[in-house]
Amino acid sequence: MGANSLAARIPKIHLHCHLEGSLRASSFVELADRHGVPLRYHPTSGSADAAFVDEPAEPVDRSDPYRFKDFEEFLLIFAAVSRSLQAPQDYARLAREFVEDALAQNVIYGELFVSPSVWTFFNPQLDVRETMEAVVGELRKARPHAEFKLLPDLTRNFGARSAMETARAMAGMTDLEVIGVSLGGDEIRFAASLFVDPFAYARAQGLHCVAHAGEAAGAASVRDAVEQLGAERIGHGIRALEDPAVVELLAERRIAVEICPSSNRLTGSALPDNPHPYIDLDRNGCVVTIDGDDPTIFRTSIAQEYALVEAVAGADALERFVRNAIHASFAPAEAKRAMEAQLDAAVAELRPAPRS
Repeated sequence: MGANSLAARIPKIHLHCHLEGSLRASSFVELADRHGVPLRYHPTSGSADAAFVDEPAEPVDRSDPYRFKDFEEFLLIFAAVSRSLQAPQDYARLAREFVEDALAQNVIYGELFVSPSVWTFFNPQLDVRETMEAVVGELRKARPHAEFKLLPDLTRNFGARSAMETARAMAGMTDLEVIGVSLGGDEIRFAASLFVDPFAYARAQGLHCVAHAGEAAGAASVRDAVEQLGAERIGHGIRALEDPAVVELLAERRIAVEICPSSNRLTGSALPDNPHPYIDLDRNGCVVTIDGDDPTIFRTSIAQEYALVEAVAGADALERFVRNAIHASFAPAEAKRAMEAQLDAAVAELRPAPRS
């Protein structure tokens, strides 16, 4: 990424970034050591409340603890990361380091995923409000350079009852930058239809609603997220391309898709014959945005993802995708205008007006 590239200079917007998936690898190892937990976990059964056993026989490379071979192993690494975060001060460290890394990349705004139900699954003693306070206390230190809001996840794997409990709890934490809820987890085994009531409750409480869909499951999963859950944005959404009618639905309703190129490649969600699905979605009139998903686990960053898109699709496309992110965010109109002004200034520096 050249110093004068648009990706290097442009202000950046996080709309699809898991805070826990941003934990620095070195911090993961240090926290795991501190709490005496291994760097890998493997469930002993397929149930959501399965017990976990210790690290596999093959030792984990402590200098590269995030190496994985497939989507399943990635999920188990995410589980191990969650197990290593055992106290509010651990989450404060996570958020503090996230802010440092974000500001270094010229991130100016973000709506971040957090997963309270995963926190308490691995660490039942954890006080969720205290932990949220610890996270938000660090995120607020980014002001005035950046503003960060939270989209707590209603994790599919824990079922509808857990999702409703999380939605109720998060509706009581709007003072802690909670602006909406998301739906993540196993979209193949836990369909959107299971979560209609929690999403309806969240919406009635004035919370925004977004959902991961069209990553592991097909286009029907995207349609269900839109039509059954009322999702205002779709995380990933690339499998919508399997059904032109679903692509048309996204385009007509102006429902942004949050594309994470490296994530989709590494998990196998992006098919080998279509390694850059965001190009096709953009050509079909969809509102495309770009992000890093779980950036440190995927060994990437939002700056690297922007650079990848600029190299593949060009600077004009990258600029359009960042404008899309500003418009698709849940920021107030005045904040959106300010972000657009920052974007305009960055573009103008690289594309000076022609001399008269």
